[in-house]
Amino acid sequence: MKILETERLILRKFSCDDWKDLYEYLSQETVVKYEPYEVYSKDACKKEAIYRSQQDAFWAVCLKENNKLIGNIYFQEQEPEEFLTWEIGYVFNPIYYGQGYATEACREILDYGFEQLNARRIVAMCNPENVASWKLLERLNMRREGHLRKNIFFKCDEKREPIWNDTYEYAVLAHELTKSIH
Repeated sequence: MKILETERLILRKFSCDDWKDLYEYLSQETVVKYEPYEVYSKDACKKEAIYRSQQDAFWAVCLKENNKLIGNIYFQEQEPEEFLTWEIGYVFNPIYYGQGYATEACREILDYGFEQLNARRIVAMCNPENVASWKLLERLNMRREGHLRKNIFFKCDEKREPIWNDTYEYAVLAHELTKSIH
């Protein structure tokens, strides 16, 4: 996995030592509210850091000044490969919200996907209630292509019944996004 740099960030492969910073945000209910998993314990974050260090789909987003992990990006090629479609997702530590880090990191990944990996299309999905997420996607010049109604669930209620959620689908094509417009 390549190391990517922006003005303020380094995007790199996860290391096993990232578990403490990962725990700092994945242990918060507000952070995982729209994710397909519950809050993480310290032990779970240790295992997750090891797992992510062995995967190419997870990028650690770190501050350049001190290498502090402040979030992560998921970026994975989708099947079938000949469609040249990649999916992006992200989770960031709320301490760093509102400072443009997610936009900066995701923009770098989009550029990397189009310019280095020959992606034709990059897609993303988010819960419509997660306003900050879909606003980020729109800042990245991604277009909302669909609103799926009650199509997915990640969690259940106290009666163990699925809590169904809507999904916004976003995408951008390679020819629509170039570094010159950043």
